[in-house]
Amino acid sequence: MSVLAIDIGAGSGRAMLAKLNGGRLQMEEIHRFSNDPVRVRERLHWDILRLFHEIKLAVKKAKQSGVELEGIAVDSWAVDFGLLGPDGELLKNPYHYRDHQTDGVMKSVHHSLVSKEEIFSKTGIQFLPFNTIYQLAALKEKNEDLLNQAESLLMIPDLIRYFLTGVKKSEFTNASTTQLYNPVTMDWDDDLINLLGISKHLFQEVVRPGKIVGHLSDSVCEELDITPVPVIAVGEHDTASAVAGVPALDQSFAYLSCGTWSLMGTEVVEPIMNDKALAMNFTNEGGVDHRFRLLKNIMGLWILEECRRSWGEEVDYDSLLKAAEETPPFQSFIDPDYSGFLNPTDMPVEIQEYCERTSQVVPKTNGEIVRCIIESLAMKYRYVFERTEQLAEKEFYGLHMVGGGIKNQLLCQFTSNALGKPVWAGPSEASAIGNALVQLITLGQIEGLSEARKIALKATNMEYYFPENEHTWNQAFKRFSSIVMKEDIRVF
Repeated sequence: MSVLAIDIGAGSGRAMLAKLNGGRLQMEEIHRFSNDPVRVRERLHWDILRLFHEIKLAVKKAKQSGVELEGIAVDSWAVDFGLLGPDGELLKNPYHYRDHQTDGVMKSVHHSLVSKEEIFSKTGIQFLPFNTIYQLAALKEKNEDLLNQAESLLMIPDLIRYFLTGVKKSEFTNASTTQLYNPVTMDWDDDLINLLGISKHLFQEVVRPGKIVGHLSDSVCEELDITPVPVIAVGEHDTASAVAGVPALDQSFAYLSCGTWSLMGTEVVEPIMNDKALAMNFTNEGGVDHRFRLLKNIMGLWILEECRRSWGEEVDYDSLLKAAEETPPFQSFIDPDYSGFLNPTDMPVEIQEYCERTSQVVPKTNGEIVRCIIESLAMKYRYVFERTEQLAEKEFYGLHMVGGGIKNQLLCQFTSNALGKPVWAGPSEASAIGNALVQLITLGQIEGLSEARKIALKATNMEYYFPENEHTWNQAFKRFSSIVMKEDIRVF
């Protein structure tokens, strides 16, 4: 039995064939493609039709490989969506979460429509300026005609699943990120939707991970010369799939899904929606197997990638890390979640200006800037790790790091140093693995999530990191906190 796990990240996508062989998970990448946003005039969009084309190519390659697919599932990033008209056609390319349409909208919504406290009490979701709730408020203010034309709203994986099957459903883990879903009633929150002035009919029935939503439509089957394969709802928010793929044997563990974004937290049975969670701006997103992900978004390796883009992509990634390693430590720190790092014109200049404004040594060389970024990320991870322990009322022995960011060994070691705890790094393709595992659970090949994680552990070449120079890092963390965490211009 083979399934096709399609995992689309903010920069690229990959399609992995997965099957169990003697209780071991075998994964084979059969297609990889870029995911490049497209700027049209002042607006930034996702090229959703190109992504759908790439997914069809992946299905075609799977067929050509001779396997008989038993399931297909798609996971991707959260918050962004597409709008369909009465004829089922896409009305407009989805906006990118880094588009400037939501600038200032979050503050306006809280001032004139509904308070942060009320939103959090209903959703338990972290406040991010690009959340779906604020994207819809921006459309209501600036492009109401588009909303009036729309009949359905589908999150990105829901939209691709609709293109594949013709079935409109919203999947739980991604729906929960919109800041319009109520984890207590387990449904869309009518009060918030009404306060926004948005029609409730836009929102589809929510299905849980582990459900066959539909089969490949007749038109897709005819085009690809394939039988109607089941299309399964998994943890369609890529972090939900990544957490499902964490090879943890303990019921209680801390994780860091590390890539363009860094998402750190733990699993909980019930959402934690108290005043402390609100003050710390943590989130309670849906998870697999009736769980919630108590976590916090942290601006991740986007900062480093944007620096590399500014310097020219011919600048070798490994040489940047080597230069950083040879640079003296702890010269300057940034808060990765500073608003200026969300979508700047020139990331290295933005970092230098931040350091100058906070009266620190201004990093000048590429190595100094990269060291500043990686040390600052590690310090921010410690800051969030400690608050995760406080909210969950648990102490974690170490940290599971998964995702493409674990290929950055310097970041993994610095994270262990900052935490003063071991780091277990792997797998790098956690989202695709979690996607595949949930499909196999749905199809009756794996008993449940606990067994799935044991299978993930067998399939992972784990790297282990242990803390070094703990006293020095503890002293540096105090300086990081005194300089950075008093900033009042964070995004989140």
